Amino acid sequence: MQSLLAVSRAIDAVTGFIGHHIRWLILAAVLVSAVNAIVRKLFDISSNAWLELQWYLFGAVFMLAAAYVLQRNGHVRIDVLSNRLTERGRQWIDLFCHILMLLPLVLVMIWLSVPFVIDSYRSGEISTNAGGLIIWPSKLFVLLGFVLLLLQAISEIIKRIGFLTGALQEAEPEAIHGLTPEELGVKGRQPE
Repeated sequence: MQSLLAVSRAIDAVTGFIGHHIRWLILAAVLVSAVNAIVRKLFDISSNAWLELQWYLFGAVFMLAAAYVLQRNGHVRIDVLSNRLTERGRQWIDLFCHILMLLPLVLVMIWLSVPFVIDSYRSGEISTNAGGLIIWPSKLFVLLGFVLLLLQAISEIIKRIGFLTGALQEAEPEAIHGLTPEELGVKGRQPE
């Protein structure tokens, strides 16, 4: 189990690195948007490529950050129900949902995305908008996002099993908007 937990830590490190640094793409999208608006107003010049670049950047953030959100427990949950359960009960529900819901979805999306990306790349697919960009990079972000989500799902499953078998001493603190309870200055759930 310790070797699996080491794999989980490695996956978490990669996910954390990507999730922490992906925010710079939001800044890039905002700058592209601002420059595009200024150039359009001052010089009456615009291009669909700038608008599509914004779309690509926001899409990349959305897809590549999904694994980070899963890692930080930032996905929507039904807290009214889960707060009434013991920590062990919450871990069982997470394990069940990761294995029976998340993994099949992610695997199907990867299976469907691979030919989608390959066909787009091979054909040199370009936007139908005048001055538009090539399409395959945006499709590649979909595939990469689901691959990262698959890896993080595996990491989460390992951690849940580790907690339930006693190999992992305590469950991870629940994060809110990427911050742990300690970072927020509140006391997390007590072990039960």
